Amino acid sequence: MAVVNAGSDVQSVVRLTEMADYVVPFALRAACEIGVADFLEEGPRSVADLAELTSTHPPSLLRLLRALACRGVFSEVEPEVFALTSLGKPLCTGHPRSLRAAYPLLAADIQAWAMFEHSLRTGEAAFDRAHGTDYWSHMANNPADSARFDASQKAVTGREVKALLPAYEWGGFATIVDVGGGNGAFLSAVLTEFPSVRGVLFDQPHVIAAAGPVLADRGIADRCSVVGGDFTSTVPAGGDAYVVKRALYDLDDEGAIALLRAVRTAIGAQGRLLVIEPVAEPGDEFDWGKLYDLLLLTMRGGGSRSRVQHEKLFAETGFELVRIIPTRGLSIIEARPV
Repeated sequence: MAVVNAGSDVQSVVRLTEMADYVVPFALRAACEIGVADFLEEGPRSVADLAELTSTHPPSLLRLLRALACRGVFSEVEPEVFALTSLGKPLCTGHPRSLRAAYPLLAADIQAWAMFEHSLRTGEAAFDRAHGTDYWSHMANNPADSARFDASQKAVTGREVKALLPAYEWGGFATIVDVGGGNGAFLSAVLTEFPSVRGVLFDQPHVIAAAGPVLADRGIADRCSVVGGDFTSTVPAGGDAYVVKRALYDLDDEGAIALLRAVRTAIGAQGRLLVIEPVAEPGDEFDWGKLYDLLLLTMRGGGSRSRVQHEKLFAETGFELVRIIPTRGLSIIEARPV
């Protein structure tokens, strides 16, 4: 008969309970939605003051703050008076690595997660099952959700560029075409860092409609063209580098092949294709890409690919893998036309 280590068993139960909890993630996202951290940036405030500033119900706000205080995000310095902790500082809008917009509380996403079992049994996006339409069609038809999604991607991109910009020779290109580049957050960061480079931002028309303020804020609008279209059929020609950042893994193999063939038609003989996304690897090591892979499955039905799978896609579409450059969270997968 096996001997049970009671202490270890209790620790496992505690850890699994923490991992299965969805109260804290929802509470954290709600705190971001109401912007409560911004009002604590200058020092502690009472719940009564915070409730007035955030237009919330004081007793309910108190419960939210106490729940997040016990996880270290806030601190109850006096009864019903709260302060921001060092852990909570990135929730402030003005923080240099602000995460406030990174965690929207979107009802459509939550409804999709409630049907995650459907994805596990079929390999299909639970979002489509929950809403009767695919993720991007939903965004195109729901401008408010689309704007919040774009804001979340801009916040995430802010963290990613700190790892991606030093990892590659971006300044060696005359023109970079960002395929599926959203509101231009990544491309604008590259153009800001490398003033000699010009850019072309390419995405669906309703997506690039939000790019103007991003490019203007960076002061690079005069060096970046904005083009709308469908990247599975055609992409702008004339680029030295074609960036596909966190877009290929949104697509099944058929869609990915269509995108890559469109790029192959547009790219010059000496051009470079730079796919930026996680590379699926076996093993137990922690990797954000493994977690994000489940998000892709649930929302869009896509997923991360291994090195071998990328090589196969490239071979089918006229490219050859050159190298994979790992960075924190994402890899730069470089390919050349053959």
